[in-house]
Amino acid sequence: MSTRANAFCAAAALWLALAAPPSRHVLEASMSAQMLLQLPLLAAAGVLAARALPARAVAAIDGCNEQGLAGLVLLSFASACWMLPRALDASVTEPLHAATKFVCLPMLVGAPLALSWPRMGFVVRGVLALEALATCFRLGWLYLIWPERLCSLYLLDDQQRLGRALLLVGAALLLALVVRLMWGRFEPSPARAAAHAPVAPR
Repeated sequence: MSTRANAFCAAAALWLALAAPPSRHVLEASMSAQMLLQLPLLAAAGVLAARALPARAVAAIDGCNEQGLAGLVLLSFASACWMLPRALDASVTEPLHAATKFVCLPMLVGAPLALSWPRMGFVVRGVLALEALATCFRLGWLYLIWPERLCSLYLLDDQQRLGRALLLVGAALLLALVVRLMWGRFEPSPARAAAHAPVAPR
């Protein structure tokens, strides 16, 4: 099988596994599991699906995604919607919202991230990393100190566990960012940059 076919099969298998009732029941039983496992895994299915796109489709998308900015805006707004407690509640109790979650996160978060990241420069990647870091700290602190339940389906202790977990994730991202700035690189490798460079007409 080709690389694209393998990526498509992996994306489909992951998406179907997440959509299966047993895994949905486990991952949606707690606020922490839904936000820290289910939502990122759905986005990961979109990342895999984007790798299965044919080169012609990727080139067409790249034409309107200069430096990955359009994809960054799209995934930022889409992911922000699924950080809202009301959205988490509705995706468990309302079938339409559940279907929206299973379509929106792969298509509007994971796929744009996979298609935009190789085209982003240092500044744009830094903006994305800092926004992810700030979101973890903002939400983590809010969930930890808020005295009432923000999600009607989940108990206050679950909300506070999620807050502590988000603060730990934010700390880990901050450490990774510092290490990357000191010893790594944000720019794509020459091979990846060449792969995503526009092809000159003959």
